[in-house]
Amino acid sequence: MAEIIHSKKALAVNPLKVSQPVGASLAFLGLNRSLPLMHGSQGCTAFGKVFFVRHFREPIPLQTTAMDQVSTIMGADENIIEALRTLSDKSKPDIIGLVTTGLSETQGTDIHRAVRDFRTQYPEFANVAVVAVNTPDYLGCLESGYALAVEGIIDTLVPESQTVGKRPKQVNVLASGMLTPGDTEAIKEWIEAFGLRAIMVPDIGDSLDGHLIEAEFSSLTIGGTPRSEIEIMGESTATLVIGPSLHKAADILKARTGVPDYRFEGLMGLDDCDAFTQALAEISGKPVPPHIERQRAQLQDAMVDSHFMLGFARVALAADPDLLGQQVRFLTGMGAEIVAAVSPHKHDSLAGLPIPKVIIGDLEDMEKEARAGEAQFVMSNSHAVETAKRLGLPLMRSGFPQYDLVGGYARTWVGYRGSRQALFDLANLMLGQHHELEPYRSIYWADDRDGPGQQHVISSSTAGLVH
Repeated sequence: MAEIIHSKKALAVNPLKVSQPVGASLAFLGLNRSLPLMHGSQGCTAFGKVFFVRHFREPIPLQTTAMDQVSTIMGADENIIEALRTLSDKSKPDIIGLVTTGLSETQGTDIHRAVRDFRTQYPEFANVAVVAVNTPDYLGCLESGYALAVEGIIDTLVPESQTVGKRPKQVNVLASGMLTPGDTEAIKEWIEAFGLRAIMVPDIGDSLDGHLIEAEFSSLTIGGTPRSEIEIMGESTATLVIGPSLHKAADILKARTGVPDYRFEGLMGLDDCDAFTQALAEISGKPVPPHIERQRAQLQDAMVDSHFMLGFARVALAADPDLLGQQVRFLTGMGAEIVAAVSPHKHDSLAGLPIPKVIIGDLEDMEKEARAGEAQFVMSNSHAVETAKRLGLPLMRSGFPQYDLVGGYARTWVGYRGSRQALFDLANLMLGQHHELEPYRSIYWADDRDGPGQQHVISSSTAGLVH
């Protein structure tokens, strides 16, 4: 059991966290024909959009209610209603994700009442679903904002039903904010190998995987989970929940539909992958496919190959709770020592990690712990680049954002193959820390004037003097 220690600083010296509105917007970006709408100033939205564009290197549809000085003081309900009307009329989305920011939360805006007023004034847009989520950016982190959005999506779009198993080959997947587009694609392939069809909520692997389209521009998300698929989640035979942050969303879904669920804290390492594979075998009633058994054997071989480098390696970690927990279990399973574990937000799952302590703080806290523990490498997002430089340690980039690494968003971490590649990369990171010694050169070896490979010849007279 890990002791949870809260940093006592009055401010974040070197911020680690990404805000809740960005996390909620990321969840809505995983829905088809969707449009995230931030209720706040233009700067709030622009700041989040910069992170998205630099991380995914794609155009990101993100809108704002553009609160100014007057609306901040006098009330900004009209900004919400007018923004919803304009977007519904011009863009014609299937779903609008309305998320609050620190400015609107401080003002005390009731976004749910504003949505009801919009419905009353503009009944012609009843076909546009509006999911309103309170996500103050002075609380939580990316994963908690993402989880709140998933809860809102289920609460708004999934009808109450008693039709469990009507589609026996259909399973729901609640995907944590720690998963990359590459991860979600790998999970869908994993499920399809057992003859099942996945409804992934949300599915950023379909919308933010980085693919070219014929259209030059789209004001809505292209790809992702369709609204029609979300509405039939109650007919699935099971729900797979990946990440402790989505347990509340899973509870809401189970209460509304009665669909039984299987919960996983992560999908890295042999134990996690075996549990997920066993669950799929039970749900489908089919044996494990041979190619998955081979991938498992490949991971075992990689564990043997890399344990010389990773066993007793001292690691410093900084990440959101779900991702931090997945990394801790994976690395400690290989015998590594976690000398620093920092999260920007407290979650109940952190207390169960197999390490002495977890600090709720920022990258400065991680830097101090890493230096005291003589860490050998760092795992965190791109915010930790300068921290790693000051420590003189290599950085394995993981999480969001990764703005100085092309393709970081597409990397697959989960599954037997993803875990195998992570082991190879981490082992190579450790090998890069060991520098070869300079070869010994005899004092009798000639210098450059004698030409390469020429040795001094000791004459008999000289030999006599030596004696």
